[in-house]
Formats: sequence, C-alpha cells, structure tokens
Amino acid sequence: MTIALPIITLVVGLIGGFFIGVYYLRKQMTNMQNDPEMLQKVAKQMGYNLNSKQMQRAQQMMKNQNTPGRGPSGGNKGQKRKSK
Repeated sequence: MTIALPIITLVVGLIGGFFIGVYYLRKQMTNMQNDPEMLQKVAKQMGYNLNSKQMQRAQQMMKNQNTPGRGPSGGNKGQKRKSK
C-alpha cells in the first residue's frame, strides 16, 4: 500500500494536468481569435510577419476550426491553392 498511493496520486495528477492544459489552451485559442494583436505576437514569435490580409485569413481559419461539424480543412476539401 505504501507504493500504490504515490502511483495513484501520480496518475491522477497527470490526468488532471492534461485536462487543465487542454482547457487553458482552448481558452488561449479563443482569446487569439478575438485579439488580432495577440495573434500577431504569436506569429512573430514563430518567425512570421503577417500583413492585414493574412491576419484576417488566419482569424477566419481559427473561427472555422471552432465551428462544430466542420473538419480541420474548413470545407476546402479538394480545392487547390492559388500560386503567386
């Protein structure tokens, strides 16, 4: 019993931490949708510099991903991207 209690506590802590992390990440993603400055900051940290058109497209993609019943492609299945 002396070994079982710490193992059970560890498993419960890992599961609880996972769900808390998922909740926090979802909350941050919804905040990014509504705050273009936050989205711009994250893009800069990743090494991207987004113009206003790209920013609007990124916000639209994030909103489409959170819409129930739509896949991660956002309904663009089978369409090719335009090359510049």
